[in-house]
Amino acid sequence: MAAETLTRDRVLDAAEETLRRFGPGKTTVVDVARALGVSHGTVYRHFASKAELLDAVLGRWLSRMNPPLTAIVESPGPAGDRLWQWLTTLMRLKHDKARTDPDLFAAYALLAAEARDVVPAHVGELVAQVTRIVADGVERGEFAPGDPAVIARSVLDATTRFHHPAHADEWAAGPVEQAFEALWNLLLLGLCAR
Repeated sequence: MAAETLTRDRVLDAAEETLRRFGPGKTTVVDVARALGVSHGTVYRHFASKAELLDAVLGRWLSRMNPPLTAIVESPGPAGDRLWQWLTTLMRLKHDKARTDPDLFAAYALLAAEARDVVPAHVGELVAQVTRIVADGVERGEFAPGDPAVIARSVLDATTRFHHPAHADEWAAGPVEQAFEALWNLLLLGLCAR
């Protein structure tokens, strides 16, 4: 393969496959280059280090969750219904990944624990999306007055067990929907205007 036809996306695709096979601790830039049929120097033209490459893989994976979540944020309807749908969609997206591609999900969980900027950026995007829903609910009088950003962060913190990769073992142990619904009812009670 000529170096000029190698794109960042192709490098990321190869890195993802290599992560699936070897895990983040054993994956090297040489492995990724070998999968692409190029020298490791060619990979370094796209990514300055292994850490940068792995952060980019994680960032791309996390960004794939944004379109369905953004569609919910931008949809019409009551804020409470949209927030429920947003949270259950986030939960479903992560649970599906953990179930359908456990090796890659485990690699992403390890990368997330080590990521410097990628995870805070992802969490910031999630908070921003929930903030928009909450602000809409406050503006319409559906939710009690308050700082939408603080409320959004609190909602995400309260629901961490249901969407953070560190809790994937709990998801696999049995259905969490009933526990999530109980928490949701409590959250909604606190959010709703009186």
